[in-house]
Amino acid sequence: MADFLSLGIRPKINEVLRENGIASPTPIQEKAIPVAMGRKDLIAQAQTGTGKTLAFLLPILEKADPLRPDVQALIVTPTRELALQITSEAEKLVRHLEGLHVLAVYGGQDVERQMRKLKGGRQIVIATPGRLLDHLRRGTIQLGDVSMLVLDEADQMLHMGFLPEVEEILKQVPADRQTMLFSATMPQSIRRLAVTYMRSPEDIRVKSTTITVEKIKQLVVETTDRAKQATLRSLLDRYQPFLAIIFCRTKRRASTLNEALLQHGYLSEELHGDLSQAKREDVMKRFREAKIQYLVATDVAARGLDVEGVTHVFNYDIPHDAESYIHRIGRTGRAGEQGLAVTLVAPKDRMYLDLIEKGINLTIKREKIEGEHPPAAPEKTHAQRTREQPHGKNRKQVPSARDKKRPTPKPGRANRQKANQRGGRSR
Repeated sequence: MADFLSLGIRPKINEVLRENGIASPTPIQEKAIPVAMGRKDLIAQAQTGTGKTLAFLLPILEKADPLRPDVQALIVTPTRELALQITSEAEKLVRHLEGLHVLAVYGGQDVERQMRKLKGGRQIVIATPGRLLDHLRRGTIQLGDVSMLVLDEADQMLHMGFLPEVEEILKQVPADRQTMLFSATMPQSIRRLAVTYMRSPEDIRVKSTTITVEKIKQLVVETTDRAKQATLRSLLDRYQPFLAIIFCRTKRRASTLNEALLQHGYLSEELHGDLSQAKREDVMKRFREAKIQYLVATDVAARGLDVEGVTHVFNYDIPHDAESYIHRIGRTGRAGEQGLAVTLVAPKDRMYLDLIEKGINLTIKREKIEGEHPPAAPEKTHAQRTREQPHGKNRKQVPSARDKKRPTPKPGRANRQKANQRGGRSR
């Protein structure tokens, strides 16, 4: 197996990688880095969690000139969270490389602050499409010197409707730039984009025998809409995840489910587009630190998140296509670790399940929970078990609705009548 030095990565960066526990390249890194180092255009298709970020970050760090303060590398991502995540990875490396600077440009953050940082010189900019175009229209960012362009999670950018913005950005960068496109799936829309805006790109594919990650065990639990919340709680009690992401179809459903989990004593928090950027960052910080155990999220908010220790993914609402399913379950089983993805399926969801299984070329194991309610949970409450777990120690627990005393009904006329009907009137 190759090492990073043999791929052309300098010893200083290789040393930083080792300090962070990265000793050898993943298959996508091993294939993509030499092509990127040769300044060739590339289209890289690899499953989520296979190390795509370093596959483009390392060549950028090798090629960027610290003596030039202009923007030389532009990385475009679909979400703020992914932009911050890539920025965090880049900053771990550039702090050891004198003269190189990174800036994340995304919505929800103070524009004036971003403008001040851009004036100070940033060779590497990681941006979401909307905010980047905002800066371009203001004239506060110049892309005339960009020599390396990365479109990360390209399929999701297009799936989210960013094609016009992406095309406008592509027209703003020099025609002789190097373009690197990374994606978990490769729909026709991506191919058409490549034909139009890339120059004889090298096609790199890294995948297993099935489209989804082999390390992730997949399970379908058949239930009903009425019993869905109870089914989910039963599954959480059964599997005892260390960290889990629970996907909902809409912001309202995510908020409603999170409220229900909190009322039953679970350490959960919601993540969706209606939250302020400060709140979203606080939620992610607490989730990464395992101060909350369950993240109830929408697809857009959780896109591309890479959190160490996510052991389970629960599709509370089934995704409507195989691409979304792949992206969701890829939040677990990352970097070669084991993971479990559980999808709750009501009778009306069967059509979507068929589409997913056809798309991933796999029949997912099924489990049926009989009746309206799932089996009873174990004797101990969830809060009691969480307090016994190392990561739950000293956490504040939300009082369980089950632990609260029910008010004693007042002896009204209706209650007296019911008592009389059951046992007869006593005198």
